Amino acid sequence: MALTKEPYFGLTGGWLTFWITIACATDMMLFGYDQGVFSGVIVTPDFLQVHDLVGPSRTKVLSTVSAIYDVGCFFGAILAFTIGERLGRKKSILLGTVIIGVGTILQASSFSLPQIFVGRIVLGLGNGINTATAPIWQTETAQAKWRGKLVILDLGLNVGGYCVVNWINYGLSFHEGAIAWRLPIALQLFFVAFLLVTVPWLPESPRWLMMQAREGEAMEVLACVEAMPIDDPLIRTQRDEIKYSITYETENSVPWRDLLRRRKGDSTKTLRRLLLGAGTQAMQQFQGINIMSYYLPMVLMNSVGLSDRMARLLTACNATSYFIFSCAAATMVERVGRRGLMMLSGFGQFVSFLVITMLLYLAENNKVYATASVAFFFLFHIAFGMGMLGVPWLYPTEINSLPMRTKGAAVATATNWITNFAIVEITPIGIQSIGWKFWIVWTVLNAVFLPIIYFLYPETANRTLEDMDAYYRSNPPLVVAGDADAISTKRPLQFVCHEDEEVQKNAKQAISGEIGYAEHVN
Repeated sequence: MALTKEPYFGLTGGWLTFWITIACATDMMLFGYDQGVFSGVIVTPDFLQVHDLVGPSRTKVLSTVSAIYDVGCFFGAILAFTIGERLGRKKSILLGTVIIGVGTILQASSFSLPQIFVGRIVLGLGNGINTATAPIWQTETAQAKWRGKLVILDLGLNVGGYCVVNWINYGLSFHEGAIAWRLPIALQLFFVAFLLVTVPWLPESPRWLMMQAREGEAMEVLACVEAMPIDDPLIRTQRDEIKYSITYETENSVPWRDLLRRRKGDSTKTLRRLLLGAGTQAMQQFQGINIMSYYLPMVLMNSVGLSDRMARLLTACNATSYFIFSCAAATMVERVGRRGLMMLSGFGQFVSFLVITMLLYLAENNKVYATASVAFFFLFHIAFGMGMLGVPWLYPTEINSLPMRTKGAAVATATNWITNFAIVEITPIGIQSIGWKFWIVWTVLNAVFLPIIYFLYPETANRTLEDMDAYYRSNPPLVVAGDADAISTKRPLQFVCHEDEEVQKNAKQAISGEIGYAEHVN
């Protein structure tokens, strides 16, 4: 008698979720590593000489070299939008990873400005695909009670990648020549190799499988993730809820052209949900994070007046505290909620930029004030890591319906990258041209976003993905601040009661089926 091979090496429940999280976290660590690596590269003399980027007259070109990566990421996210639903979550990540590998090799071996441009764009394409897909895969394969914590932890480890590369950049600041910039770029291949080995044997998203009418496979994944028998009433209830959401959304879907022109009724609030998800990413970028991620050593050198080595050391120390507080956010995301973390984070960022602006203004006459501003660059990263780092990647995967989840996450990710491009492009020019006044913009934007979050963003914590579909089928108002159920961090009672009724119904059907089968046999 042949032995039946157990799927996923026999892993179920927490262990299976652990390995999915390891894969998603590695993907996001690679993203963080890549965002941080160029901040050290662009202040390395050998890199600037090899690519003819020395001197103030080349500042605009240097900005574009840094920012062109974000254009690649934007088109990668659009690519995920167009092919992601056909390929599935796993194949999309594998495709993106291979493209990242090609881009890494092009950059690490670059000897000309055109080659580094092409390498940055190719790397961006792959990263755009992966960052649009990995949060969805994590969200759709996690139990509801773990979903928020795991996605926030993934983003915390994203900062882990940023932290690691900043210490590498600092260590290599003691070395001259090409190794100081080629080695940190090439080390991205370690993450690429790990993903190519890990992702293929892990489960596909059960919700994507249901969308492809592969119900048997989806049920198997649900059962393995929950560590329950495939015929357990809870697994059947989850299947039924997913099927109902797919059917309802499909029957009530509105074509994109009509949706944007508002020609037909949008009974599932598709456009509103799409804009809310993309809005979190736009807010994240316009709150100023990538001034810090891409240019912190340059900012500390040009605005604060620190030496190259001290700027790199402080950037690495800052990345370490950033990493610690980003991981701590995973313990708060369900208790405080998505809304609460975004508002807490945004307020901390506002205070940080307000003080930085004031101190850099005062530093025009006394450089001591510029040195004092360093503490608030640290505080900004702590505040950002506690909320606005992870929630904008989590929220679009929760707020959008299953048929729209890939598209919604891709639109949100594309929004992230195109706004990221604009900010990375203007930062060196802005600092060089208007000095301390550059920071006023980010102070004002952080203040403006606080009421937007408070009034418009419903809570998604402690709800199943299908709960959010049910919420929007009820035709809720645009302003959510007055609806206790919409802003509560606890799962609304109506959803709890509905799930209990469905589980009991499926349990009774299972018992009736067993009795009927026994009577038939007898």
